[in-house]
Amino acid sequence: MIIFSFDQSVSKRITRFDSNFAMSRVIQTTKPAHVGCMYLEENGVIGWHQAVTPQLLLILQGEGLVKGADEVYAKVSAGDAVFWEKGEWHETKTEAGLTAIVMESEELDPGLFMSVRTD
Repeated sequence: MIIFSFDQSVSKRITRFDSNFAMSRVIQTTKPAHVGCMYLEENGVIGWHQAVTPQLLLILQGEGLVKGADEVYAKVSAGDAVFWEKGEWHETKTEAGLTAIVMESEELDPGLFMSVRTD
């Protein structure tokens, strides 16, 4: 399990085409990708299971705990992106609630655009 950061502090200012916003690049794929939004309510859990494909979980709101093959929980919150390799056992849980975007594809390499989170 690797935790990356995509929060505003690592974004770049975009001014092209008279724009004025900040953007954090996350991922690029040439193979099909599945993208979904998960809403974990209070005491929600995505149970302990193996990733069918490489998987990237982008925390948008709330906070929770994630663990990978090492079975050690790490705290995550908005702006964190958690990456699990294909076949890696993992779990996500939250006490207060959490909203996240999940991306799944055979071709995910979040390290191309995001930096590993430093605690």
